[in-house]
Order: sequence, then structure tokens, then C-alpha cells
Amino acid sequence: MNRSYLSQLVVLAAVARNGGFRGAAKELGIAPSAISHAVSALESSLGVRLLARTTRSVAPTEAGAQLLERLGPALSEIDLALEAAIGSRDEPAGNLRLTVPRTAAHTVLEPKLGAFAAAFPEIVLDVVIEDRFTDVVEGGFDAGVRLGESLQRDMIAVRIGPPIRFAAVAAPSYFASRPRPATPQDLAGHRCIRFRFASGVIYRWEFEKDGVVVEPQVEGPLILSVDHGIVQAAIDGAGIAFLFEDYARDAIADGRLVRVLEDWCQPFDGFHVYYPSRRQMRPALRAFIDFFRYGAG
Repeated sequence: MNRSYLSQLVVLAAVARNGGFRGAAKELGIAPSAISHAVSALESSLGVRLLARTTRSVAPTEAGAQLLERLGPALSEIDLALEAAIGSRDEPAGNLRLTVPRTAAHTVLEPKLGAFAAAFPEIVLDVVIEDRFTDVVEGGFDAGVRLGESLQRDMIAVRIGPPIRFAAVAAPSYFASRPRPATPQDLAGHRCIRFRFASGVIYRWEFEKDGVVVEPQVEGPLILSVDHGIVQAAIDGAGIAFLFEDYARDAIADGRLVRVLEDWCQPFDGFHVYYPSRRQMRPALRAFIDFFRYGAG
């Protein structure tokens, strides 16, 4: 094999993973022009078009997709071999790339990030915040963090967060002229503040009691995509909010918000770090799991 192919193939994989030259350049730490040159040189050497370029996007051609499908495991093995060499050092080192939803980043990771960085100064923790479920292999991640109930069966999952509950809350002023709902069905007569995911989907409220699950239809004056905005709107009396109780805990404690339907908000499994069962554990990932494992100090 022409030895120059290896670096060019790494560049090709980065372009496909990031959907463009600029993202690949940022990931690899080289100029976009060098990215373009490497891909063009590879295409010229192979005599086949690997990427379809437009003014707005870059995507693999059919030949490029087939090459990348077979290339992925080989590059992963190279990464593992390098990590094994790094792992022979006294302490874990190297890049660790994770996909993490906003709530997990805020409630589980943020309180301990400083301590983790101090404990493992040779690890570069690269956290990508996104709420959609991501294929960690296809996305080029070492691992991901998601709720335990949403993980695929072929993944190894380790719990890193406590049980989670939702809370239905509103300001005392909101209930000054309205009755408090006694059941989820009563929400039909209330102004509700809803949440929209980055995908465009509006979160559907779900309640459970004694094994009975209820998903009421709710309406209201506001649809927001940021949790702190929902909390503030509820404090200001705009309506009833339904969100992770951690976001509303302080406002509930000091009386700015009151909780309703608490018996319909049952706890469920918290966040887990997940990674493919077929992938060898990297020292940096092992350090992260051991540090953030639920109950580990």
C-alpha cells in the first residue's frame, strides 16, 4: 500500500464524519486547504470520485461510502493500537470524545469536570452536546451518555447518575385564579409551557402512577428549547412547566414554584455512559467511567 494513503484516508473519514472540510480541519488541526488537497490527491490516485461536493454540503459518493464502511474498523484498530501504547504509561492520556445530552452535561458532568481534569491532566475530554441519540461508532465517538431506558441492547452501559424525576410546576400566582390539577387529564384546562427538541419534535408529557401511563394533550402560550427559559417563564406565571426536577429544585425550595401531580411523577433510571460491546476499553474511557460511575465518591 502507498504509505501516503493512510493519512489521506484519515482525512477522508474526518470529512465524512463532520460533513465538510472545515469541520474536518478543526478536528484534525490542519488548514481546510490541506484537507481538500489530501482528498483530491486520494481521488486522483484511486481514479474514483469519493466525495460529492456542492456549495452547501459534502457527502460520500457510493464508492466513497463503500470505502468508508470498510475503512472504519481498520482505523478503529489503529486507534486502539495507539491507545494501547499510550495506556502503557503511568496514567491515562489522549483524546476522549463523548456525545452527551444537555441535561446530563448540566446535572452529571459539569459538577465534576474540574475535578476530573485535575485528576487526569493528560486526558483531553471533548464533549459534544446534542439531544438526539447518536451512533457512537458512526459518529466517531468513544462513548455516549443517555438515559438507561433508551440504550440499544448491543451497548455496554454503566450508570453515572442518580435516579431522575420530572416535576410539574407553576408559580403561586398562576394558581391564584386557577385550580391545581389533580390528575394529568386536568392539564387540558391549563396553560402549559412546552419544550421543543433540536430535531423540531415537541416533547410529549408522560406521567405514571401504579403502572398506569398517561400522555395528556397539553396546549399553552409558549414553546421553548432551553430549560432555564422554561423555568423562568413558569416563575413569571406563564403557565405549568414539566421538566427535570433538578432544573426547578431551587425555585421549589424557595417558594417561587409549587409542585403539582407529584404522585404521578415516578423516578426512573438515570444517565448511563454507553459504548459498543465489541470495542476494547480504552484507558481514558476506563478512567472516565471509574470517575463518574454512580456512587463512586
